[in-house]
Amino acid sequence: MTRRRIRGSTQDDVRRHNLGAILTEVHRHGCRSRAELTAEMGLNRSTIGDLVSELVDAGLVLERSASARGRAGRPSLEVLPSPQAAYVLAVDLGVRHLVMARVGLGGRVLDRVEVDSGRDWSELDATIDAIVDNCRRLRDGAPQGARCVGVGLSVPGVVGQGDGLLRFAPNLGWIDLPLGARLGERLDLPAFLANDADLGALAEHWRGAAVGYDHVVVISGEIGLGGGILVGGRPLRGRGGYAGEIGHLRVNPDGRLCRCGSVGCLETETGVESLLTAAGLSADSGLEVYRAVLAQVAAGEPKAVAAAARVARWLGIGVGMLINTFNPDIVVLGGPLGELFVLTEDVVRNTVARSSLVAPREQVRMAASVLGPDAQLVGAAELAFAPLLEDPIGVLTSLAA
Repeated sequence: MTRRRIRGSTQDDVRRHNLGAILTEVHRHGCRSRAELTAEMGLNRSTIGDLVSELVDAGLVLERSASARGRAGRPSLEVLPSPQAAYVLAVDLGVRHLVMARVGLGGRVLDRVEVDSGRDWSELDATIDAIVDNCRRLRDGAPQGARCVGVGLSVPGVVGQGDGLLRFAPNLGWIDLPLGARLGERLDLPAFLANDADLGALAEHWRGAAVGYDHVVVISGEIGLGGGILVGGRPLRGRGGYAGEIGHLRVNPDGRLCRCGSVGCLETETGVESLLTAAGLSADSGLEVYRAVLAQVAAGEPKAVAAAARVARWLGIGVGMLINTFNPDIVVLGGPLGELFVLTEDVVRNTVARSSLVAPREQVRMAASVLGPDAQLVGAAELAFAPLLEDPIGVLTSLAA
């Protein structure tokens, strides 16, 4: 747990912070004993006991004796999140996928629905209707008394940091849409919106392959290609929140026209469409066909192996550029790129070795995502949980008002 000192704060501010710190700890890391919380937060046992009791009374955490898990000796109290007491709705919107879930405290997916896999979701009103209808069904399926504290939405586009406006989603054809505001109004919930790659990076950092690393680059994408970058454990957002559009690094001046209007962007050389094209298939054949090509790669089919190697080399060039630029601890390949990396790791690594400097390359790990296609969903849930983790009692009080 990272401790933050609150300067110039009132006693209520300090208590609010400490309640949030405890709830965040058990939400992110699971069951913790009171003794562990005492040591990690630097507070005395009675203060920890009072704070935990307040969270128990609010229904946000549970306590149990360690003996419940079969430990010998004197039992001590353990604190764990109550997944059914408070939950969020998480939405992962892609160009050709739409997944929604009800996610409880502790990150547990309680219920989920995937709508018309492969469908084009660029028609705005139909997309919002589908999200709203399915989110309402998920809420209707929640136990009586469970509280929904917000909805988080992952989108394949550029999101303004201050206003939550979806500024540009080139693969959906959307420009300057108040998507979060419209969704929040329809669902009567606080709604939070962020770029899919940024959320994937935070999800990997909190719950995935990048746990324990502070300098992280996550590359993921299906139709497009995005990058989430953490520096010192914090997202690199840039002046307006638009940093991380690594899919539009220009890597091949003789390449194809990109949807952004440039030529030879990294996302025109890697990703699902690039592998399908390299394999002699239609670029819009979809994810199932992409995975069929990967199965041929695993079986050693020459044409598929050659196609995958071509895409893997461009991926290695992109990874090398990012290693030189950001000097990360770890580069995580997410989504379909992670599936490709597992089969072409030698090609990617050899290309990275030729396209990056020795010093930063020696310090970096490369790994496929352990969250797989759920990384953005996990990130969207964490985005919606953030206000509750900051001020647990305040958020519950506002919901009851």
